[in-house]
Amino acid sequence: MNNWDEVRTAYQVARMGTVSGAADVLGVHHATVIRHIDALEAKLGVKLFQRHARGYTSTEAGQDLLQVAQATDDQFSQLSGRLKGRGTSVTGELVVTSLAVFSPILAPVLAEFRAEHPELVVRFLTGDRLFRLEYGEAHVAIRAGRVPDQPDNVVQPFRHQDLALYASKSYRDRYGLPANEAELSKHYFVGHDEETRAPFNVWLRETVPIERIAYRTADNRSMQDGVLAGAGMGFLAVTEAKKHPDLIEVVPTRPEWSIPLWLVTHVDLHRTAKVQSFLAFLKNVEKRCQE
Repeated sequence: MNNWDEVRTAYQVARMGTVSGAADVLGVHHATVIRHIDALEAKLGVKLFQRHARGYTSTEAGQDLLQVAQATDDQFSQLSGRLKGRGTSVTGELVVTSLAVFSPILAPVLAEFRAEHPELVVRFLTGDRLFRLEYGEAHVAIRAGRVPDQPDNVVQPFRHQDLALYASKSYRDRYGLPANEAELSKHYFVGHDEETRAPFNVWLRETVPIERIAYRTADNRSMQDGVLAGAGMGFLAVTEAKKHPDLIEVVPTRPEWSIPLWLVTHVDLHRTAKVQSFLAFLKNVEKRCQE
């Protein structure tokens, strides 16, 4: 394929969701947009979009192509900015991904960063799926656990998430609290539905009978809700637990329970202005919080 104009047109249709929206961004007639999409689909032999009354939705093949197009568009924008003396501008989209449990940490940072760069659109994508940075699915990923080892990624340490074991006052009123660690096996716990290698989860399953993990969830946010509701004792991030005066610390944080967080970017986009600006901003905020 050697026609970037058609790929760029498809990328803007995917972003805007309509032909007219893409035409406005590109500064062309809507008929040109339709012609580019038709030509590109003919060359590839696949449908890139599903047409419907409200606009265009990318097919699976369209998503594969457009993820690459997004990364390429970012690189062209960065090159254009350098050539025009605007290499430090922060515009377009910034896509950040993390687990939903880290939203309380990241949302205020993202809001403040976007306020400083009003021409920027922030897309914060959360979930357990590992977004593929090499396909341009995200500019920056905040990942937890072991050091990410995907090839062509730039990995930097961010912070450690300290955890402790908590119970709500409603749990205490119903079941009491353990006087020592030996009594933990007599109590009920909130935990992950599936066995994970997270250090706190390994410790819990080794310390109490499995049937005592009586309330099980698929994600950390639901686990937090279960602890707050009094379904059992469970592990929460210390920073998040401090926001809830109803929580009682049962077992203080331990170094082996701490979860390292990593900032991950792809080498092709690591040096772009918006990625570098955001990483510097994020590290500054973290430094202020530690002081």
